[in-house]
Amino acid sequence: MAQKGGVPFLLSVFMFLATLSSLCDCHPHSAWSMSSMATARTVSNHTARKVSDIAAEIAGYTDVAKQIIDLAVFGAAQNRSYRRLADFTDTIGNRVSGSHNLEMAIKYMYNAMTQDGLDVHLEPVKIPHWVRGKESAEMIVPRAKSLAILGLGSSVGTPPEGIEAEVLVVQSFEELKHRASEAIGRIVVFNQPFVSYGVTVAYRAYGASEAAKVGAVATLIRTITPFSINSPHTGWQDYQDGVKRIPTACITVEDAELMWRMAQRGQRIVVRLTMGAKTLPDADSFNTVVEITGWQHPEQVVLLSGHLDSWDVGQGAMDDGGGAIISWEALSLIKDIGLRPRRTLRTVLWTAEEQGGVGAQQYYNLHKVNVSNFDLVIESDLGTFTPLALQFTGSDAARKVMEEVVKLLAPINTTKLETHGEGTDISPWMQAGVPG
Repeated sequence: MAQKGGVPFLLSVFMFLATLSSLCDCHPHSAWSMSSMATARTVSNHTARKVSDIAAEIAGYTDVAKQIIDLAVFGAAQNRSYRRLADFTDTIGNRVSGSHNLEMAIKYMYNAMTQDGLDVHLEPVKIPHWVRGKESAEMIVPRAKSLAILGLGSSVGTPPEGIEAEVLVVQSFEELKHRASEAIGRIVVFNQPFVSYGVTVAYRAYGASEAAKVGAVATLIRTITPFSINSPHTGWQDYQDGVKRIPTACITVEDAELMWRMAQRGQRIVVRLTMGAKTLPDADSFNTVVEITGWQHPEQVVLLSGHLDSWDVGQGAMDDGGGAIISWEALSLIKDIGLRPRRTLRTVLWTAEEQGGVGAQQYYNLHKVNVSNFDLVIESDLGTFTPLALQFTGSDAARKVMEEVVKLLAPINTTKLETHGEGTDISPWMQAGVPG
């Protein structure tokens, strides 16, 4: 999903209406009836109906879509997802993989969604358990300066006394290779320019192993962001097999630029780095699954999702408490109106997404035998603000269905269908050919 900043949580409506392409028709418990609408997968694989026929069927949902929008935006559910998110984050706080807080978050959501009258169950998984510990960094030459740092997930720690070493500042992996002889015994600082998150995050993910290959003793990575207020960011990093594991942390844009300027002047830079990070044995956890069972094709599934875990240095409200809450809210809206889908509408609140989609991969491994029954997969993990567009990947036939679906979102001015729908947690399904 792609959104722009503004009034939060209309995306819950957006997510549900997007699933109409796979839900077939939802029929209310009250007296009105609605014609059926084929799933995106069904349209793609099993029918050759004209686009005009599909458009006519989808247009029949206009009144239902308006009813959902009115409930969410103006009715009893107005601001409900915001209140739910506030209570959740205020009560639980951060929810890093393997922590007690994450365990409490899962229990909280299980109880809350059960009390909401939904069918909830937990599916056990094993997840990484990395602990940050105390950490600090200080530049001691050419002058004393405290450096704001955040250790990267899965990083090893330093010896208790820390690591004190000269710094080599580089701006790319290519420069590191050219200056490999200078990296031996040094702390490598990556001051890579920000291109985009998808491109630049490679330095956070692989910087430690690339520097270790040329003899570095630690790495400090410029935070992966175009803006900074002296604020380092954390995230997961990946050690390469067969390469020595060295400590790695992010520093601020300002400090990376400072050390780069000093290096350009030929000044000698020395930093002392101390990190108490460690990895404990994998922990027990759960994916939280809630669903409204389809009345005609209960075995066929439309999946909505967000992840419950977060990093340990914030509340995880946008990454991804909001995505989890609106995935719950979508089901609440359907239940409150009295709609029941032909196919099963399932929300999964993933565990350990920040560690590389660990919970989601185990869910896929467990359920992939039924991949042909998954009609559409949706993930919200870009923040929950005013909906801007639906990002979608699927066959040409499925795209034509979705182009009609987004027309139902005209009341909230969200009728744009973009390409390249993606998400860490739904990627296994999409790689298997499920639209998402």
